Amino acid sequence: MNNFEIKQTDTTIEIVPLHPQPSRSQHSRRLWFIVLTVVVVVIAILCFGILSRVKAAANLRTITSQMAVSSVSVVQPKPAAPAQEIILPGNMQPLISSPVYARADGYLKKWYFDIGAHVKAGQLLATIQSPEIDEQLAQVRSNLATAEANLNLAEITKTRYEAMFQKHAVSQQDRDNAEGTYSANKAILDADNANVRHYEALVSFEKVYAPFDGVITARNTDIGDLINAGSSSAPKTDLFHIAQTGTLRVYVNVPEEYSRSVKPGQTTADIVLAEFPGQKFPGKVVRTSEAINGTTRTLLTEIDLPNSDNTLLTGSYAEVHLQLPSTVPTFLIPVNTLIFRSEHLQVGVVKNGKVELTNLTPGHDFGSEIEVVTGLKADDQVVVNPSDSLVSAQQVNIVKATLPGDSQ
Repeated sequence: MNNFEIKQTDTTIEIVPLHPQPSRSQHSRRLWFIVLTVVVVVIAILCFGILSRVKAAANLRTITSQMAVSSVSVVQPKPAAPAQEIILPGNMQPLISSPVYARADGYLKKWYFDIGAHVKAGQLLATIQSPEIDEQLAQVRSNLATAEANLNLAEITKTRYEAMFQKHAVSQQDRDNAEGTYSANKAILDADNANVRHYEALVSFEKVYAPFDGVITARNTDIGDLINAGSSSAPKTDLFHIAQTGTLRVYVNVPEEYSRSVKPGQTTADIVLAEFPGQKFPGKVVRTSEAINGTTRTLLTEIDLPNSDNTLLTGSYAEVHLQLPSTVPTFLIPVNTLIFRSEHLQVGVVKNGKVELTNLTPGHDFGSEIEVVTGLKADDQVVVNPSDSLVSAQQVNIVKATLPGDSQ
């Protein structure tokens, strides 16, 4: 009863509220305000939810778009070295190698040098005993003496007849006969002189001399052996083999693709032998055959190798390290950038955020890297480890770029 007040009059009693009651219009306005507030709150909640969903959908589209663009790593091609080294098998031969044959038939009387001996040009190697040739020389010398005597007599007769003819003591015929006899005997003397020189030369062949400075690499005869100079059907006797080893010739067959880079007088080469580990012997290309072998498709090349101390042995197998200049500028790329497809050997090059599949002309394979002759430029960005699904015009995102010289 605290909210009401009692008022008493003479005739009645009234109960009056302490606070006056709002009117009906005021009550309606308050109700609409409450409803409006609730509606605004509900609309705000709905708008917030819609905005959240729109933002989430936009984020989802962005993430989906980003995931649809492949991320790739790229590398730039490295310029190849201006000169490259190729390793080829070589065969070492002496500068001069020659068999020594006999020029006279007979029996070997004595030899003076065995294998491994170093001899000088003109040094006596062996002596051959040829009694038949000696006797023939004695005979032709006797014939020469006879011819000289006959010529002297013919000369005296000719001089005498010439004097008598001047005095008209002999006829013209007798004088001509004397002159003819003299001329005939002179011709016989000349022939006998030539015959004597011939047999003297044959006798000189009984001594075998070294044709040049070198080393004896083979001795194929011994004392008492029958020597045949090739005057009969029997084969000639090969007495010795001699080789000049102060300079060695190294022969190597260069593949056709490198043939244009081999320049006599300019190209250098290092010779490596298994018996000299860690050592290289420098040589120089001196000549080529200037023709590609039709069977092996190689260019026969000769390298001169100094060997003044005779350290290196002829006939040895050698590795020839040729330093060849590159004929065209090339690039090196890692082998994990290559795309092997049926069309061609390709790589993916990123340009303006898109991939272009580029055909390559490969050069030499160096294991982890491969040489590219055509198809790339120095500033190209080549995709590393390309996927099988990579196609031209595909949008990509570069996440890592490797510059030339960086470690892979």
